[in-house]
Amino acid sequence: MNSKVLKSVSALFLAGIMISSAAGCSAGNQAQPTEAAKTSATEVIKETKAKDALSYWKKDAPLKKKLVKYIESVTDKGGDDFIPVEDRIAVFDMDGTLCCETDPGYFDHKLLYHRVMEDPAYKDKASDEEKAVAKEIKKYFETGEYPEGMDVKHGKAVASAFKGMTVEEFDAYVKKYRKTPMESYTNLTNGKAFYKPMLQVVDYLIANDFKVYIVSGTDRLITRGLAEGIVNIPLSQMIGSDENLVSSNQGKEDGLEYTYEQDDKLVTGGEFLIKNLKMNKVSVIAQEIGQQPVLAFGNSSGDAAMANYTIGNNKYKAGAYMLCCDDTKRENGNLEKAEKMRTTCKENGYTAVSMKDDWTTIYGENVTKK
Repeated sequence: MNSKVLKSVSALFLAGIMISSAAGCSAGNQAQPTEAAKTSATEVIKETKAKDALSYWKKDAPLKKKLVKYIESVTDKGGDDFIPVEDRIAVFDMDGTLCCETDPGYFDHKLLYHRVMEDPAYKDKASDEEKAVAKEIKKYFETGEYPEGMDVKHGKAVASAFKGMTVEEFDAYVKKYRKTPMESYTNLTNGKAFYKPMLQVVDYLIANDFKVYIVSGTDRLITRGLAEGIVNIPLSQMIGSDENLVSSNQGKEDGLEYTYEQDDKLVTGGEFLIKNLKMNKVSVIAQEIGQQPVLAFGNSSGDAAMANYTIGNNKYKAGAYMLCCDDTKRENGNLEKAEKMRTTCKENGYTAVSMKDDWTTIYGENVTKK
């Protein structure tokens, strides 16, 4: 008997004793708990577990109420909505869904700007194209307006600016940068700027035998470097935009012609391949996961395709949740964008998540917005 079952049985047994005692049972004639008592005790156990698991969510938060009810229904082997463990797939966007994307912009954009404009080991080597992209990023940081075509421009600049690094060197670079402080907050670094309520959702799903994936628009290697050790999933379940990887000794030889040698190293090749947004998220889910998710979590139009793919024509009960950036006191919220997302949720059958109204904390009580 595993520990979870043992705890449930113990709690149920104790609940039965307490109910029997309350009914005035004598010491010599202890009654067994009734079916009603068993049901009541089971509900108490479920409610306590849910409360503990999602403690950073307010009691009436729509996600909390819906998700707890959903988990109860899809994990009930005798119920109509039961989902086998192997089909319990949940997908999460990262920036703006699991972590901050507005201080003043995306983590991977800040990383590129630092590399090209501030890193003493590289800034003098940066190409004119990389510097031009960095200047556009700077303007985006200052105005909040995302430049047209930036997704591809940024992807190409990341690929070229980090070209030739081993995978391990790139990962170390990202992890070093994530230790830098956030501009808008006290007691918060870029690597700690993850939403505590959303990390609870990830852990809650894992505890109920869901396989959780990050499906991000951020470069795959940057996604892994940022999220590793913070989001409790393996690197193989962190998917992002892609650049090519080559052998350190491959040169210009095509991968179909070159054979990786035992003393070779895997390095970034400098070629941007794909931006993992919108329809590309659906394609990569089908290609890499191979299953239709039953739960999707996002925060922007770039996640809508993933959400629609999850809830559309699904043989299982499915759901999609979208964060609305409506907290301007604890987070760099945008009320106009938040309202637009609420409208999108109503039109498409997603559940809207209010940072302002649904969360008891965002980054923890020791973090304050400047």
